[in-house]
Amino acid sequence: MSIVSKLRSPVKPIDESRAILCSTGNRFKVTKTEMTKKPQLNPRVTKSPATKKPDSNFSVSTDDSSSSSSSSERSSVNTTNSGKVTTPSKRNGVEKLNNVVASVAVVEDISPKIPGPVKRCHWITPNSDPIYVLFHDEEWGVPVRDDKKLFELLVFSQALAEFSWPSILRRRDDFRKLFEEFDPSAIAEFTEKRLMSLRVNGCLVLSEQKLRAIVENAKSVLKVKQEFGSFSNYCWRFVNHKPLRNGYRYGRQVPVKSPKAEYISKDMMQRGFRCVGPTVMYSFLQASGIVNDHLTACFRYQECNVETERETKSHETETKLDLHSPLLV
Repeated sequence: MSIVSKLRSPVKPIDESRAILCSTGNRFKVTKTEMTKKPQLNPRVTKSPATKKPDSNFSVSTDDSSSSSSSSERSSVNTTNSGKVTTPSKRNGVEKLNNVVASVAVVEDISPKIPGPVKRCHWITPNSDPIYVLFHDEEWGVPVRDDKKLFELLVFSQALAEFSWPSILRRRDDFRKLFEEFDPSAIAEFTEKRLMSLRVNGCLVLSEQKLRAIVENAKSVLKVKQEFGSFSNYCWRFVNHKPLRNGYRYGRQVPVKSPKAEYISKDMMQRGFRCVGPTVMYSFLQASGIVNDHLTACFRYQECNVETERETKSHETETKLDLHSPLLV
């Protein structure tokens, strides 16, 4: 006899039942011999327990009677040697979990909903000046197309080199009074003597360099209006008359200048504007709503987008009406 035949052992049939994974749980494969030995149950029990009542041989606890799943009932039933079938007194873990989830849902439904604090941009803190918070909530990032308002924001952006936003906003009424409500045609007529009289509490409202720049910029605005029809058309043409939405999530992502601001700065300098560097121009773009730099978590981000769409549609309608209006001879 060869070595291979000696090593081989005859394959014996396996009489033990093996667990088979079915769609309704684990089942045991029963041979014909075991089926003959197993006592027969009441014919009513062999049918689906969901449609027929169980036989008197079943002792089912009240906790398990609410289960409608046939698979859970079959897996929880134990068959004894005497033919009686009983169910364990322990609750099904799935039912326990469902009961806990249901009770938590009820508690959440009856509990009052307390609104959380309003989320704003990172530069607004609980200690911020109320006038600064109001400026953020109502003005900053809102599209502006009025020439006087745009010129006012340009002056304020230039003043940021000497003051902070809260300080400028507290002096806004003084600025408007001294600069003739920021009318470029009136400011362009300011003389040196008039400039030196622009004081608050005995001090110049801005440095002499900034004051002279404001007068020169007012003259440049008048020239731009002759070429483009308005200072607003000149500013908004750089973004095709539609605000830019950056959608920053974190404050550290918001830049102090951008390539667009650098391009606008160079164009304005060529037209005679002064003190309009890229940083100044980017602050101007943010304040005038030409750029929406509200953080995406800030409640004003979506509101400014809605206001922008409404304002853009209104502006486009007005533009179409102007194009189709008859020319006066």
